[in-house]
Amino acid sequence: MGNAADILQIENHGAVRVLTLHRPDVRNALNTPLLRALRAAIADAGAASVRCLVLTGAGKGFCAGADVAEWAEAEASGKAEESPWMDEMHGLIRDVAAYPKPSIAVLNGAAVGAGLDLALACDFRFTVDSAKFICAYTKMAYPPDAGGSWFLPRIVGVEAAKRFVFTGETWLASEAKARGLVSEIHPTDDLLPKALAFAGTLAQGPTLAQIEAKRLIDSGQSRSLDAQLYLERAAGQHCAESKDFQEAMAASIERRTPAFRGE
Repeated sequence: MGNAADILQIENHGAVRVLTLHRPDVRNALNTPLLRALRAAIADAGAASVRCLVLTGAGKGFCAGADVAEWAEAEASGKAEESPWMDEMHGLIRDVAAYPKPSIAVLNGAAVGAGLDLALACDFRFTVDSAKFICAYTKMAYPPDAGGSWFLPRIVGVEAAKRFVFTGETWLASEAKARGLVSEIHPTDDLLPKALAFAGTLAQGPTLAQIEAKRLIDSGQSRSLDAQLYLERAAGQHCAESKDFQEAMAASIERRTPAFRGE
């Protein structure tokens, strides 16, 4: 199955941390070792030096979803119920969704099933123009089981989510963009540079303010307006104590572009 260094590549581009799923021979299918490697890497990306997280895949596909071979082996051995895959997959989805700083999924190819769910857990999705998106669960007579039923309606709306899941139809990049599933579409050679440029812009921003804004936006649907306003005030007071806020005020007075340090 390979060790963590073989199946997950980790690179830094300034304050941007790039995690590359590296099982190209199986379209980066998610087996248990890869899930665990991803979770450890995301935990490590909580370091102050990392101000934006990028997930992408090696080869021609972003992620084919669950590793069918691992599941088949567990079924054949009668140990499917003992498999740690589901707990690790759910843990990974929670880890990505809860990652406090900006996150971008760079979809270099097809995103299918749990692989699509992994991308949906990120804040933004940049895709290559040849990518395809499939809710593969339907074709297996199975419902989404890695967060898709929670993320999809929030991203594309309830009706579109039901259509996508019920039919198992394929969305090409153009339809995914029209539905709001992805943020930007680029040719293969431009995809990663464009995504890294955007990630770099985010990483140069006021990180604490981004963290507070992300928390407020992601959790706001469960609150009343009054409750949200109360938390906005508290978040503002927290940010007003930061060095970046002081820099923003000074830059405004001096009529220059602020240089944020994420502090």
